[in-house]
Amino acid sequence: MKNLELIRAAAKAYEAGDLSAAEEKLRASIELDERNGVAQNNLANLLRISGRFDEAVAHYRLALRAHPGSAGIRSNLAGALEELGQYDLAEAEYRAAVRLDPDFAEARFNLALLLLASGNYTDGWVYYEARESVFRDYGALPFPKWNGEDLRGKSLLLLTEQGYGDAIQFCRYIALLRERGVATVTIACKPELAPLLRTTGNIDHVVTDPQSLHMHDYWISLLSLPQRFNTTVDSIPANVPYLGVFGNRIDAWRPRLPADGLRVGLVWKGNPGHDNDAHRSVRHFAELAPLWSVPGIEYISLQVGEAEAECEGRETQQPILRLGRDIRDFADTAAIVAQLNLVICVDTAIAHLAGALGIACWLMLPGRGVDWRWHRLGTTSPWYPEKMFLFRQDARGWPGVIDDVTRALSDIVRQRNA
Repeated sequence: MKNLELIRAAAKAYEAGDLSAAEEKLRASIELDERNGVAQNNLANLLRISGRFDEAVAHYRLALRAHPGSAGIRSNLAGALEELGQYDLAEAEYRAAVRLDPDFAEARFNLALLLLASGNYTDGWVYYEARESVFRDYGALPFPKWNGEDLRGKSLLLLTEQGYGDAIQFCRYIALLRERGVATVTIACKPELAPLLRTTGNIDHVVTDPQSLHMHDYWISLLSLPQRFNTTVDSIPANVPYLGVFGNRIDAWRPRLPADGLRVGLVWKGNPGHDNDAHRSVRHFAELAPLWSVPGIEYISLQVGEAEAECEGRETQQPILRLGRDIRDFADTAAIVAQLNLVICVDTAIAHLAGALGIACWLMLPGRGVDWRWHRLGTTSPWYPEKMFLFRQDARGWPGVIDDVTRALSDIVRQRNA
């Protein structure tokens, strides 16, 4: 009973945000019974949250001694191993978890992300289908999912999911559906994306209200199309641009943009609700200050939401044209980006937008939790092979990335003035 009370007390401390007390209670529980797999697993989870991955791995392994058949503990262990860069061991544990519980959607999904990040798209897309259980954005539809049937003369509903960037990245596949002879394409998306997606030229109807969906011959998620088309790293449909810009939007934004200098758009923060936002977003606009040491550049803020307010009070040190507060949707952003020389951003939808428009983009990536689509190594992306360059964090953190970007900007300005 004493052991159970300690575990419950640890849970209450964790819920209250007192991680130190939670750890103390769990260690006390383990002192009473080292073979208590629940306490070992819970302590490992706590250590993992705290970034103490080596310790977490050790306690997950102790938990598995008590519960060798636990798919959940094996999946947790895989996640900690992945954080340590031990990808082969992580893959083995994810696969073990899936063997123990073939319906374990979270383990299948995380295995997919690991495989895709390694460039193993053949296996990765198969497991990526598990996200239908992880992300339930739409209810059941009264017509069948498309599984590769003949599309000639048929109507197809495409469902977007997850973030804005996912829709922008994968809408390139609609052109391949047209090649299959599909008669009518409808896409369901968030209102902010609707005008932009219309510029593909391959969409017949755009629906922003899920309640107004009507019957089609088939439906499929946009993010399932790579698997349907057997996409490998070498066969990614990477012809850009595949999105366009409305002329009237170009005309509306042109007078507001600088006439001279190198026009560079900036985005330093992503969606604050993203589970890796703490790592993939720059902490504050002020951290970008070294960029202003390069002369001849006109900076334009594409940052939307509250983060753009970080520019206030720094007008002298970091002068920047703030447009984010006036951007209504992604068609507006596209009209601005299309008139820039370069976009510098963290991992947000703007990176995909610049890539889809064929505009030069320097993408600043975090040290932890790099999204699968940017892979683990390299400075280029097969998804946007022409004008995207990846700046990856090393031990220097964001200051190192920003210094590298600053030097690259200096080189660009020097070449431009030569």
